[in-house]
Amino acid sequence: MERYNFKIIEKKWQDYWKKNKSFKSKIDKKKKKFYCLEMFPYPSGKIHMGHVRNYTIGDVLSRFKSMQGFNVMHPMGWDSFGMPAENAARENNLHPKEWTEKNISVMKNQLKKLGLSIDWEREISTCSEDYYKHQQLFFIELYNKGLVYRKENYVNWDPVDETVLANEQVIDGKGWRSGATVERKKLNQWFFNISKFSNELLDGLNLLDNWPNKVKSMQKNWIGKSFGCEINFKIEGDLPVENIKCFTTRPDTLFGFSFLAVSVDHPISKFFIKDKEFVNFKNECSKTGTTEESIALGDKIGFKTNLLAKNPLNPDQSVPVYFANFVLMDYGFGAVFGCPAHDQRDLDFAIKYKIPFKTVVKPLNESDKFVVTDNAYTGPGEIFNSKFLNGFKVPEDSIIKTIEILESKNLGKKKINFRLKDWGVSRQRYWGCPIPVAYDKNGKVKLIPKENLPVRLPEKIDLKAKGNPLDSKKDWKSIKIDNEEFTRETDTLDTFVDSSWYFLRFCSPSNSNYGYDNEEVKYWMPVDQYIGGVEHAILHLLYSRFFMQALNYKNESFSITEPFDGLFTQGMVCHETYKDKKNKWHSPDEVFTNDGKKYFLLKNPKEEIKVGPSESMSKSKKNTIDPENIINEYGADAVRLFILSDSPPEKDVQWSTQG
Repeated sequence: MERYNFKIIEKKWQDYWKKNKSFKSKIDKKKKKFYCLEMFPYPSGKIHMGHVRNYTIGDVLSRFKSMQGFNVMHPMGWDSFGMPAENAARENNLHPKEWTEKNISVMKNQLKKLGLSIDWEREISTCSEDYYKHQQLFFIELYNKGLVYRKENYVNWDPVDETVLANEQVIDGKGWRSGATVERKKLNQWFFNISKFSNELLDGLNLLDNWPNKVKSMQKNWIGKSFGCEINFKIEGDLPVENIKCFTTRPDTLFGFSFLAVSVDHPISKFFIKDKEFVNFKNECSKTGTTEESIALGDKIGFKTNLLAKNPLNPDQSVPVYFANFVLMDYGFGAVFGCPAHDQRDLDFAIKYKIPFKTVVKPLNESDKFVVTDNAYTGPGEIFNSKFLNGFKVPEDSIIKTIEILESKNLGKKKINFRLKDWGVSRQRYWGCPIPVAYDKNGKVKLIPKENLPVRLPEKIDLKAKGNPLDSKKDWKSIKIDNEEFTRETDTLDTFVDSSWYFLRFCSPSNSNYGYDNEEVKYWMPVDQYIGGVEHAILHLLYSRFFMQALNYKNESFSITEPFDGLFTQGMVCHETYKDKKNKWHSPDEVFTNDGKKYFLLKNPKEEIKVGPSESMSKSKKNTIDPENIINEYGADAVRLFILSDSPPEKDVQWSTQG
């Protein structure tokens, strides 16, 4: 194959685009459009072969559609705020802006060497005030719509990065970047009311015919619509507590009720704040994160109260009430009824605290002697040991019939619940979009006036300050509004806010009046083909879908509810990993092998390196391959052709230069 110089390739295509006016802002809008977008990169220093694969797929589609006569938009931007930049700047004694802009320059140059058909005139960067000033205006608009609020809530706290983490940023109970064990901490946080749109986000999945079913299933499970029953349990004891409300998806197992568990933040906890044992127990609960994963994997601990809960279907039965670390206030009513025989978590808890329990569901055709001991039975079957519920088939009849009985006796009512929690967007860091809010001397919220936007970050900052560097910036924190003294909010926005609307900005990147131009958005949106890794199936995609719902809400001029018509999740480009004796990661160009079996460190040829499994290329694990060396040796054509032909685009690629 003849090798071409990438500069010649790039110039040929630039001439083609100019001739066809495909990427110009003044275009013939009578023509069909094709908006192709890859998830924009974080400017960490250099691109790797994973980036090459992602952007080459989009490049091929864009060229193809342009040749078919479509108006094509194929832009590029940079997801340039975030903790990694702040950490890197701290380590290298640089300003995050300087570090970020330098990396953008390097990565942009590398992408150009690939000869990609990117419209660089539409380039955006989320850390630019031309971008984030509009984001601050969106925040104010959402606040005025009642879609933004502030409350005290438990968060996942990374004690090393000293910042809040989203549930999805906690992996195996540890922070996704620092690797530190995540703690549960109560802080005043800003939230986006994403749960308000639970139904819309769920129903909208049915309209996304060009999305992978796997991704839609993941989002459906995350939103988690559940059908169940709200029950009031009558309480007995020497405290002024008459009842405790509980939501359950399995009211048919009430005859297996053996304890009632409530969150340490349940309203009844106020009666125990002077109890030293309870206070110690509550502190112990803080060592468990807030994610379902960390709760499932952590030890189940409880604190027994002197209260008893009555079984609504069996008034002769009363069971103990416990505080338990696996119950959180933001699901249901912060209380669950324990049925150990048919829920493994409840069973582990009952065994630990020697709470007696009864089996009330048996597999079909099993005798009435069926008993659960160590493993909860959660499968189908029929109800037994349950008086008037005996014989109901599980789950097709038992749940509905039980709810009907509870409703007829005014003991409970049918209810739909969602697993989706509101999105906590506060982050305790410097390098992020400032939240356009201040507080008066009484702590009352004051929105920054629109004419004072953007709220800019202070340029001089001590990144080595403990915690959030903005907290120590007293001159920046103080602000006068209408001749009244206020204190600025020092939390900045989660970077997933930055990426939840960037596709709108590409439609009119130079519009200084607003984040997007209505006419441009009406023409270009939704994105026809969105391309990115399946690891963003929940977090980024769900937040982007929410943002469209939020902008659409109470807005007659905005009618888009789904941002991406087509979604393609490309496979990962993988490479084996390398670690030394100190468990430190090393890149492929830092190691060598003579026989393909044993690997050694180039700097210290006597030190053998442990070869790990092939994983998706990641800067944190240093198993990336710089495409620039490959381009210089084989040419951009060969790199692009190989990365697409080595395996189907949706499958993982095991990188090897032998290919």
